[in-house]
Amino acid sequence: MFISPDPAASAISSAYSSVHLRLHPLIPPPPGCFTVVLAGGQLLLVLTSRGENPSADYLTFPAPYHALMIYPLPSLPIIRFQSRIVFCFVDGFDLAENGLCSASSQAQHGGKTWDCPSPVWPRVVSGKTRKDRKNNQILASVTDISLEQSIESASLPKGDIWSVHKFGGTCMGTSKRIQNVADIVLSDSSERKLVIVSAMSTVTNMMYELVNKASSRDDSYISAIDNVYEKHIATAKDLLDGEDLAIFLSQLHEDITNLKAMLRAIYIAGHATESFSDFVVGHGELWSAQMLSYTIKKYGKPCCWMDTRDVLVVTPTSSNQVDPDYAESERRLEEWFTHQRADIIIATGFIASTPQNIPTTLKRDGSDFSAAILGALVRARQVTIWTDVDGVFSADPRKVSEAVILRTLSYQEAWEMSYFGANVLHPRTIIPVMKHSIPILIRNIFNLSAPGTRICQVPVNENGDKKSLETVVKAFATIDNLALVNVEGTGMAGVPGTASAIFSTVKDVGANVIMISQASSEHSVCFAVPEKEVKAVSAALHTRFRQALEAGRLSKVEVIPKCSILAAVGQKMASTPGVSATLFDALAKASINVRAIAQGCSEYNITVVLKQEDCVRALRAAHSRFYLSKTTLAVGIIGPGLIGGTLLDQLRDQTATLKEKFNIDLRVMGITGSSKMVLSDTGIDLSIWREVQKEKAEVADLDKFAKHVYENHFFPNTVLVDCTADTNVANHYYDWLRKGIHVITPNKKANSGPLDRYLKIRTLQRLSYTHYFYEATVGAGLPIISTLRGLLETGDKILHIEGIFSGTLSYIFNNFEGSRAFSEVVSEAKEAGFTEPDPRDDLSGTDVARKVIILARESGLKLELSDIPVRSLVPEPLRACSSSEEFMQQLSNFDTEFSKEREDAEAAGEVLRYVGVVDVVNEKGFVELRRYKREHPFAQLSGSDNIIAFTTTRYSNQTLIVRGPGAGAEVTAGGVFSDILRLASYLGAPS
Repeated sequence: MFISPDPAASAISSAYSSVHLRLHPLIPPPPGCFTVVLAGGQLLLVLTSRGENPSADYLTFPAPYHALMIYPLPSLPIIRFQSRIVFCFVDGFDLAENGLCSASSQAQHGGKTWDCPSPVWPRVVSGKTRKDRKNNQILASVTDISLEQSIESASLPKGDIWSVHKFGGTCMGTSKRIQNVADIVLSDSSERKLVIVSAMSTVTNMMYELVNKASSRDDSYISAIDNVYEKHIATAKDLLDGEDLAIFLSQLHEDITNLKAMLRAIYIAGHATESFSDFVVGHGELWSAQMLSYTIKKYGKPCCWMDTRDVLVVTPTSSNQVDPDYAESERRLEEWFTHQRADIIIATGFIASTPQNIPTTLKRDGSDFSAAILGALVRARQVTIWTDVDGVFSADPRKVSEAVILRTLSYQEAWEMSYFGANVLHPRTIIPVMKHSIPILIRNIFNLSAPGTRICQVPVNENGDKKSLETVVKAFATIDNLALVNVEGTGMAGVPGTASAIFSTVKDVGANVIMISQASSEHSVCFAVPEKEVKAVSAALHTRFRQALEAGRLSKVEVIPKCSILAAVGQKMASTPGVSATLFDALAKASINVRAIAQGCSEYNITVVLKQEDCVRALRAAHSRFYLSKTTLAVGIIGPGLIGGTLLDQLRDQTATLKEKFNIDLRVMGITGSSKMVLSDTGIDLSIWREVQKEKAEVADLDKFAKHVYENHFFPNTVLVDCTADTNVANHYYDWLRKGIHVITPNKKANSGPLDRYLKIRTLQRLSYTHYFYEATVGAGLPIISTLRGLLETGDKILHIEGIFSGTLSYIFNNFEGSRAFSEVVSEAKEAGFTEPDPRDDLSGTDVARKVIILARESGLKLELSDIPVRSLVPEPLRACSSSEEFMQQLSNFDTEFSKEREDAEAAGEVLRYVGVVDVVNEKGFVELRRYKREHPFAQLSGSDNIIAFTTTRYSNQTLIVRGPGAGAEVTAGGVFSDILRLASYLGAPS
């Protein structure tokens, strides 16, 4: 015999009403197996099996004897008891000869019959060994110390003295990272520390792969286990030295040898039970716990490691869930602690035992669960989960780049987020600590400066009311790859048991119901299930309700595939007015259609089901709407000419300020002209947009351009800005708006074109949350459209609108005075850039007529552009000129006519002004050259200013006048920019 400090690393245990070798929980015991029998807490018997026929080679003892270990070995049987005593026996050890049994028994072994009395081995083996080669035995010298005397009386301390840490596979991934873990543990000033560790990164998957390969009779399992062996040898050599290294490598070699024997058996059988698999996989945690324990010991700190299969007892309830037995686990922990009293305990995560002492695992996120259970058992001050992120995010940062780290979460909020797929903790992890109000801290091992996220009980103020946390809605989570099942029919209403029949059918299929929603009329029930399970669910429901469907009591069992769930999570948010309205408003404005809704009375979440293709956009829209991130707009600029180019420069200069001060993030995702375009997935750098347009341009395709900007799922809101005067572009507005793309434009063609197209666009706009802004179509940067709408929306009645709508013509007639010729002033305006390249486009009056028709339609008149009489300033003989140059050369021939009109006006004390008029009372409009007294506001203009006078019921005695610059790229681009910011405000940006 010899003594080993190592704990029972590979025990497979079982408890029965009677104990014998044939009742091994996994396989019948081959030669070389042994059993350790305990009674009353004392070691009773150590028995070996050496017969060639295992079925006839057994020993039986009545209850309450307890088989502690049954272990297959290739050579010497080795027994570890409470990590202190190791017994070795070789064939030839005679039980009767050594005083363990006497001859009157019913227990048979190896052809001999012995009596097996009550506990007869009251002593503990000492550290001295001697060899007696006479009987080929290894025996131990025996001390006179009883087992009870050798175990010091001790109870497990509990409370704030304990600090619990859990380090996952990433944290334990390399020797350097394990050293970092040791440093963190040593820097913790807590009196006692309980550290739970996972296997090294990838090791758990490697161990599962071993079992899979062996059960598939794939010989490569041998090389695969060698890779596992070499990985741990290399890590141990980096971390350890001397005796600690030798002990660990010896234990590692023994474990690998035993695993190879077990995998060989699996290979031969071609099958592995779940218990076999759990036993093999659990070794990764055993090895990482030992390496960390030895690493900490190097610094002279008392440290031991715990095989949690000796402590944690769980009952499997399904293939992916277990229920802890807290009472039994606490009893075993108390017992374990009597033998191991170090201040630092390194415990294995993920693994546990069943009540029958069969190895098992805690399934998904098992190490976190281990930490929570152990933290609850010792009533720890805090449980810290170390991971590779800075904390819990308000949304998945892979989908919402602006997601923020949450400083605090309530247990319920964390629970809800976990259920809906957020990478927080598994919901079951929260249960043990919540019972004892133990906070959980999520921290980043690679960024120790980050404070992390604290999951705790909601603070209570002096009045006993719950304090609100940072925001009412704390975070958003999503679940993808779902299908919605809708069971509908008038025969369901008021019929007891219908819902029970539906969900019992789903249960029989084994499907997991994620969400349920039922109309109060009881006419329909819908629920979400994983898409991979919906086919079986649908078939089962059709079978179960075949008669009801044929009789018409149920109208349909409908499956809606490719769905996702979006959940808004927050403390008490359901009792806060406006939360649901804000959420649905954000989704509507992002053109997201909601298929089903569920909100529990617990007030912790609002759940919506939507198309999977809309999920990311919905997530980003909701996240930004609740001020958790910036209101982001994906912008497409059409027409990078004078106005479009100026707008891009304005966006460039203001982008940083908008982000910092107004929480608005404008991303120009594409720029297109008539022949070429540039596209970007993340946003064009506007500081070099002209260079990008030259170097990375592709052939322009307006449909491809719009699709690119709209279908970028990282940006929930899309706006196309048309800075052209192109009728073809304007013809796309309706389709864009129908798809949920917002449109902003100074292009007058859509609103002044065919009346039916205008009415169709406006009707669509009013019926949806898609916005269509066109302030710059009439007054460039002047608020003319918004002023008119404000008057109408507040109940005023428009009587008359009159104004100078053309900055070009305003400039011309403001300067057409004295002895100056008309052609001279037009030429000056052209050189100053006030006119179109061909001045006839301005002088024809068509542009003013379009503005008049826009205002007339906004006022409720149903007029076509052809209904507006226009006084053209282009002499009729010059309308056929082939070029603008020819026109300018011949315009002077008509100066006399224009001069005469001016002189007649001046003689009457008046001035000439080119105006547009909307006569709402008489339902007509016109464009003409009018004369005004010099004291009239229209006569007071200078430069290229515009002026518009509104006569209404309220403003009948004194008109409402809007005046200011009405031409030029800067002010027009500014008007468009203002519409973009107005859209951002509607979408949730602070106003």
